[in-house]
Amino acid sequence: MRGNLRLKHGGPLGNMLAAWFLLMGTTVLGVAPPDQYPKSVWSKVDPGQLGWSPEKLAAARRFVEALPPSSVVVIDHGREVVEWGEADKRIKISSMRKSLLSALFGIYAPLRNFDLNTSIGSLGIDDDPPLTAEEKQATVRMLLEARSGIYHGYVAGTPGMREGMPKRGSHSPGSFWFYNNWDFNALGSIFEGVFKTPIAKAFDARIAQRLGMQDFRVEDMYYLHAPADASPDFNKSIHPAYHFRMSARDLARFGYLFLRNGVWQGKPVVSMAWVAESTQAHSQTKVGEGYGYLWWVDGFDLPEGSFSAQGALAKYMVVVPARDLVVVYLNHTEFPDDAAGLTADSVKKLPSISHDQMGQLLKMLLDAQGRAQK
Repeated sequence: MRGNLRLKHGGPLGNMLAAWFLLMGTTVLGVAPPDQYPKSVWSKVDPGQLGWSPEKLAAARRFVEALPPSSVVVIDHGREVVEWGEADKRIKISSMRKSLLSALFGIYAPLRNFDLNTSIGSLGIDDDPPLTAEEKQATVRMLLEARSGIYHGYVAGTPGMREGMPKRGSHSPGSFWFYNNWDFNALGSIFEGVFKTPIAKAFDARIAQRLGMQDFRVEDMYYLHAPADASPDFNKSIHPAYHFRMSARDLARFGYLFLRNGVWQGKPVVSMAWVAESTQAHSQTKVGEGYGYLWWVDGFDLPEGSFSAQGALAKYMVVVPARDLVVVYLNHTEFPDDAAGLTADSVKKLPSISHDQMGQLLKMLLDAQGRAQK
C-alpha cells in the first residue's frame, strides 16, 4: 500500500485497539503494520492467517506446476505467503534489468543534480553508424520513456521487437512510443558516463546491500556487446546490453522497496517522488496498459496503480499496491545471448508461458488472497 493505515478514532478505546494491533502483528481488514520488512530472510506466514483461501491457493500452485519449471515468490504485507520452486536460483532476467536501471537513475540523478531533459547530443552520445543531428536532440527523459525516435541497430532484443521497429527518421524525438532496446542500452552508457559508476557496483551498493539481498553478487551483472560481424541495420551498436541474473526472493525485495515508496526499514533508498513519477504511465501502449520510466504500468486487468518489470521468456515482477502485494515469477529458461539467428517461431518453441497465462496466474492469486481492497 502506498499509504499507511491510521486509526481515525482517538480516545482510550482507539488507543487500546491500536496497541493491540501493533502487538499482535496481525491483519485487520487485510492491513498489516506498515513497517513490516524482511531481515536476513523473508518472514514466512501461513497464508490462511492473512485470509488467503487454501483451496484457491492450491489451485494456483497446480496451475504453476503444470507450466515449465519456474521460481515463484509472493509477498503479502511484507511477509512471504508463497515460495514455489527455487527462490534462490539466479536467472537471467532479460528486460527486467531496465526497471533496475530506472531505480538507479532515481537515486543518482538527484544526488548529482542531473537534469533528465538534457539532450544526449550534449552528453556526447553517438553510435556506429552515427546518429543524425535530429536523433541527438532526444533527451534522457525520452529514452527513459522509450520515446527517443532513434531506431538504430542495437544489442540484444527479441525477434518481435525488431520486426516492428520503425524506420530511422520516421518519428521525431519525443513524438512516438516504441519499446526500443537502443534507448535502454544507451541509458546504461549514459548512466556510467555521467555518474562515473559501473552499473553493477552502483546496484550492489545503493540497492542490493541496503535491502539485504541474499543472492545478488556484483558478477551477476554482465555486458553483452555487439558481435564483430554485426549488421548496421540489426545489431551493430557501441552500446552494450547490461544483463542481470537475479533470484526471485531478491527481486521480491526490489518490488517491495517500490511498494513502500522507496523506503526501506524507515530510511529512503529511492525518493518517493521518483517512485511515483517512474511508475505512472507516460505513454499508453495499449488499452489498459501504459509505460513509465522503464516500468510497465497497469495491465493484466489488475487494480489501478499496479506496475511491473517484465522480461523475455516469462520473467515478471508485479507490484499491486491496492493489495499490498508483490508477485515474482521467473521462468527458468533464459533468453539466449547469441540470438542473432533466432526467429519468432523458434522463440515460441522455447519453454515459457504466455502473457495471458501470467495474467491468469495473477487472477488466481488475487482471488485466493480474497480481499477486494487494502
